[in-house]
This record gives sequence, C-alpha cells and structure tokens, in this order.
Amino acid sequence: MTTHWQRRAERHPRVVDTTAVLMLFAFSTAGSVVSSMVSPASLAAWPAILLSAVSCAALLLHRGRPRSVVALATLCAMVEGAQGRLLTPLLLGPLMTALYSLGVRADRRTTHVWAFGSASLLVATALFADPINHNLLLTTVNPTAWVFLSATLGSSVRLRRAYLAAVHARAEHAERTREEEARHRVAQERMRIARELHDVVAHHLALANAQASTAAHLSRTHPDRASEILDNLAATTASALRELKATVGLLRQDSDSDDSDAPLAPAPGLAGLHDLTAAFATAGLDVAVSVEGQPRQLPPGVDLTAFRIVQEALTNVAKHAATSTAHVRLVHFAGRLTITITDEGTTAVTVPASGRGFGLIGMRERAHSAGGVLQAGPRPEGGFEVTCMLPLHHRQPEESRAT
Repeated sequence: MTTHWQRRAERHPRVVDTTAVLMLFAFSTAGSVVSSMVSPASLAAWPAILLSAVSCAALLLHRGRPRSVVALATLCAMVEGAQGRLLTPLLLGPLMTALYSLGVRADRRTTHVWAFGSASLLVATALFADPINHNLLLTTVNPTAWVFLSATLGSSVRLRRAYLAAVHARAEHAERTREEEARHRVAQERMRIARELHDVVAHHLALANAQASTAAHLSRTHPDRASEILDNLAATTASALRELKATVGLLRQDSDSDDSDAPLAPAPGLAGLHDLTAAFATAGLDVAVSVEGQPRQLPPGVDLTAFRIVQEALTNVAKHAATSTAHVRLVHFAGRLTITITDEGTTAVTVPASGRGFGLIGMRERAHSAGGVLQAGPRPEGGFEVTCMLPLHHRQPEESRAT
C-alpha cells in the first residue's frame, strides 16, 4: 500500500504539494487565532491569517526556488513577531517547512547559512521590534530551536537519500561486474575448449589423411608396410575419438549422464613427445628431437601448452610443408623453456598467407595464457620456424584439465 501511494505521489507532485499546503494553512490559521486570543494586547487575527496564507502559497514554489521561499517565509514570520505575536511552532510552520525543503535540496553548508540567517532575523525582531514584553526565552530560544531543527531534519533526509542512492548504485555496479566477469569466464572457457578441439581434430585428421595416403600408395608395391600403416591409422582414429570424447565431455555437465562419473584421461605433456613423433613417422614425417640444458619437472599447464604447441607446429609441417623432415629443439635454461620447431620445406606453402591461420592463432593464445611469447615465420635459408618461450614460474589458469 505504501509503495502504491508513493508511486501516485511521484506521478502527481503538484497534487501532493497543494494538499500539504492546505493542511499547513489550516494549522497555521489555528495558530494565528490562538495567538490572538491569548495575547495580552488586543490583536486582530486576520493579519496573521493573511501572512500565513502568503507563506503557505509561496511553498508551492519550493521545488524550483527553495531559497526565495525561505526568504519570504522568514519575512512573514518577522512581521508577525513585530505585531507582538508569540512565534509558536504553528505560526512558524511555513518557515519550518521551507527550511526542510531547502535542506532536502541544497548542501548542508547552504542550509545552515540560511537557517542561521532566518534565526538571527527572528531573534533581532524579538529583541528590538516586539511591542509586547514577552519572555525572552520564548521569543529567542524557541524560534531558533525550531528553525534549526527543521533545517537539520531536511539535511538528514538528503544525506539519507544520497546514501541509499549510493548503496543502490554500488549494488548495480557489483551486479554488472559479476555478470561481466561471468561472461568473461565463459568466453575464456569457450576459447580454451575451441583450442583443444582444433588441436585434436587438426592433428589427428592431418595424421590420418597422411597415413591413408601413404597406405594407398604402398598397397600395390609394399602390401606389408601398407598393412602396418593401416594398423597405425586405426590407432590414430581411436586416439582422436578418445580425445574428442574427453574434450566434448567438458561441455556436458549433465549429472544424470552415464559418463558423468567416468575418470578423465590425464592431460598430455612432453612425456608423450616420443609417441607423437612416432605417429608422424608413420605418416612420412621424420621428426628429430634434441634437448639442451637440465630437464626438470614442468608445471601441468606449461607441460600441456608445450605439448600442444609442438603438436600443432608439426601438424602444420605435415599439412603444408613440402618436406619429410622436421626438428624439435627443447632448451631448459634460467627458469624458462624455449621450444623451436623448424622444417626445410617450401616457404611459400608452409602456412597460409600472412601467417594468420587458426593454428598459429591458437598457439599464440596458448603461449600467452602460460605467460610466454611465440613467434612464427619463414626462415631466411628456407622453410619455416616456430619459436616459443614459456616461463616455468608462471601461475597457470585451469589449462591442465583433462582433454
């Protein structure tokens, strides 16, 4: 119910102001009549009623001109005091309302300055223009207290509203931040899974295509070797299916799924480099691996990143380079791992134009996520080279999840 009336009041502010002014005029009129009746001197009530009407009518402008309304209400109160009327809260109602409105709309300093000015003028009127010898406490302390009380109340309401608005703004900002962070995390996870899918599909399809082509070529001249390559092809496709199932399984969070409790395969790393090069060898690409420095236990994220970069670089060699050899060089030195993959194929067909294929993009993203850098480009002496530097102390994101 309160909310309903608040909404109606916000839609019809003039109606609310008019109703409040009429009620205030009724109380002020009653105060004028009472003041005239109890005054020691014979005072007519109509001047006080007229002054109250002027003050209350001015309150209709309090939203746009609060200072002018305070000035006019103070002047009317001074005239009433100069007539010998005791300034009771009923007679000071228009002035108190004007100061409250000023406190709600102006800063604290402005409100206090105007309240002090109004109180000073009322006290001066009581001291020097009061024709009736009223008690000084009633003519000075009483009006001053009511004036400052209304001004302070208005300032408090303004501060309370500002505080609630700030709390509401902070809550909205926090909610937007949480939503943006959630969207950012979802985007990062999608990019990570997209890289995994690309690496798995591109590598195994390129390897399977090369093995199938080699087997078809040898099926007539060397059927025994063709049979061996076909066995390797079956192993390649089976491995591809396993990795695809594990990667796609990350996208399925159905707790009722039969595979939800199945253990995930360990993430690949440089320990599987021998199997990787052996698989490429069956497809006709001989890979030489050299290790320099003292090998050490790699963090899981760095290990996975290094393996995927080597895998993708060799896949690009098998797909694009007109060569049958490649070289992988691993250098462990000063807290970092440097990986270099080179080939001596024809530069013009090693990578897509401008070197902006999805494979290179994925390798750069992987290196960046591990805190490293990756460079790729043609070699001056021919062929292509991919160089990646990975720090071993970088704190990895959740990149080591099973794929």
